Amino acid sequence: MMLRDRLAQLRYALMIPVLLLLAMQITACGDKEPDQRKAFIQFLQTTVLPGGERLPGLSDDQKRQFGPYTNDYQVLLTFTQQYTQSVNTNLLPVLDLISQIRVPQDYLTRRQDVQQSSAALNSLAPQIAQLKKQADDARAALKQPADLKTVYDQAYDKRVTQPVQKAAQVIAAASTLSSTLAQVGEFLNTQGAQVAYGPNSVSFPTRLPATQYNELMKSLESQYQQLVQAQNAGGATLP
Repeated sequence: MMLRDRLAQLRYALMIPVLLLLAMQITACGDKEPDQRKAFIQFLQTTVLPGGERLPGLSDDQKRQFGPYTNDYQVLLTFTQQYTQSVNTNLLPVLDLISQIRVPQDYLTRRQDVQQSSAALNSLAPQIAQLKKQADDARAALKQPADLKTVYDQAYDKRVTQPVQKAAQVIAAASTLSSTLAQVGEFLNTQGAQVAYGPNSVSFPTRLPATQYNELMKSLESQYQQLVQAQNAGGATLP
């Protein structure tokens, strides 16, 4: 046999174990996905779904366990962090301010604070809508097997969809109430020195402003109850 033929046979013989080794390596790498998916599903079921309003970050070990599904979790985590920051910055100050208005004269003295907080509140709904769109787009790009998608959809509904829906009700109620509070403050301001303030009452020299004030108070009472109901319905979806 010529040397060229012997070398060809040798190259062929060497290629077989190399190809087998590559096949074994590829198969071994592919086998990680079921375990990664199983670990991530378990994490969603035991931590994300039953947990409170705040989501934990992932440890390095968890990132290794979840593999590419770490990106799936990041969609939930990013939305939750940004949503919480927006609500804390724009909604909670308004709610705190509303709770500080306790006597009639507060309507007058805090009216500018109410107006400023209301302006910040008006920007919150568009912010949250944008965050929701970003999360929806990121979610749509995910490639998930059916068993994971079922659990992930539940987590997404709890961590993204429900908070947005319930926050919208609180934002609307707080916006309406703060607008009326500012209106009451401006009304009292226009009355000037004609108004006499008691600990829990206001006196006017004529019937017309007294009637107008009482109508505003009726609106405030109704709007305050709507805000309380919206907050109670929001529950743990609000920070």
